[in-house]
Amino acid sequence: MNKLLRVRESFILSSRMITTNTYFPSFLQVSTPLLAEPMKKKKKMDPQILKAREERKKKRIEKSIKKLEKNVKQLKPIEEIDLTINLQKEKLARQRAKIDEESLLNKRQDILKTWCTFKYQQHLLERKMIDRIWSSQSEALKQLAVISEELYIGAIQVDSLLLPFSAVGPTSTPPLHDYEVLDGEYFDETPKLK
Repeated sequence: MNKLLRVRESFILSSRMITTNTYFPSFLQVSTPLLAEPMKKKKKMDPQILKAREERKKKRIEKSIKKLEKNVKQLKPIEEIDLTINLQKEKLARQRAKIDEESLLNKRQDILKTWCTFKYQQHLLERKMIDRIWSSQSEALKQLAVISEELYIGAIQVDSLLLPFSAVGPTSTPPLHDYEVLDGEYFDETPKLK
C-alpha cells in the first residue's frame, strides 16, 4: 500500500513531462521541453576532393615519420640542462664581466684590515670608559666610607630586587637514552619522460 502511495503520477504532454507527488499534490515538477529536428542530409562530396584530402593526410603523416627517424639518435631532453629560448636570448645580458681575482682579494684584505682596526679602537675606547667609571665609583665609595660607615656598607650590598632572577632545575637538558632521530620524508620530484 505504501509503495502505491509513493508512486508518482505522471502526465505526458507533447514532449514535456509534468510530475506530482502523492504526499504533496500541489508540488509540481516540470521537465524541460525536448525539442528535436530532423537529421541533416549528408552532402555528397566529389571523390577527387576526398582523395586529395586523404593524400594530404598521408603526406603529413609521412613527413612526421621522417622527422622522427632523423631524431632517433637524439637523447631525451633534461629540463635542468636545456636552456629555454628566453634564457638563450638573454645569455649575453646575463654574463658577468671578468674580474681580476688578485685585485679583488687585495681589496677584501684591505677592507678586513680597516674593519679590524676600527673594532680594536672601539674596544680600547670601551675599556677606557669602563676603567674611568670603575675608578670614579671606587673614589666615591672611599669618600662615602670616610663620611659614614653605615652608608658605605649599604652601598656595597647587592640589591636582589634590582635584577630579579630565579632558576629552577638543570641548566641544560640531558640527552634521552635510546632515542632514534627521525630522518624525515623524501619525495622524489624528478620528472619522468614517457
